Amino acid sequence: MERLASLEFIRKGQNLFITGSSGTGKSFLATAMGYEACKKGIRTYYANAPKLMGTLKVAKVKGTLESELKRIERSTLLILDDLFLVNLDAKERPILLDIIEDRHGRKSIIITSQLPTDNWYDAIGDPTVADAIMDRIIHTAHRIELTGESVRKMAAYRGK
Repeated sequence: MERLASLEFIRKGQNLFITGSSGTGKSFLATAMGYEACKKGIRTYYANAPKLMGTLKVAKVKGTLESELKRIERSTLLILDDLFLVNLDAKERPILLDIIEDRHGRKSIIITSQLPTDNWYDAIGDPTVADAIMDRIIHTAHRIELTGESVRKMAAYRGK
C-alpha cells in the first residue's frame, strides 16, 4: 500500500484495480489516491462509471462524444468508480474501449469494482471487445482486493 501511495504507478502509466464487496472501502481508497494525486499536481478525473457511460451515450447521440472523450483524455489519472456494477451494453462497449485505447501505456486508470477481475469479461459482454479492453489494462495493473464486512453495516450496528 505504501508503494502505491507514492503514486509512482501513475508516473509510469500503470493501472490500479480495487475490488471487493460493497462497503469495504473501494471508493474511499480510490478517492484518497485521487486526492493525493491532485495535491501533487497530477490532473485527475473522477467518474462514477455507470453515470459516465450514460452521459457518454447521450453525447454520442448529440454528436459531442469526441469533445467529452478529449476532456477525459486530458487527465493523467482517470478514476472509474463502480465499473461493471451493471454489465456494459452494446453502445457502451466501444466507448469504454476508446477511453482505454486512448490511455494505454501513457496514462493511468484506477478502477473500482465489486466484481473480481476474472468476471470482467462477462460484464463487458462481447468476447472480442473484452479481449481488447482487458489486454490493454491488465498487464500494467496493480491489484488490491478488499475483504470484510461493509463499513456502512458496521456503522449502522454501532449507531443502535
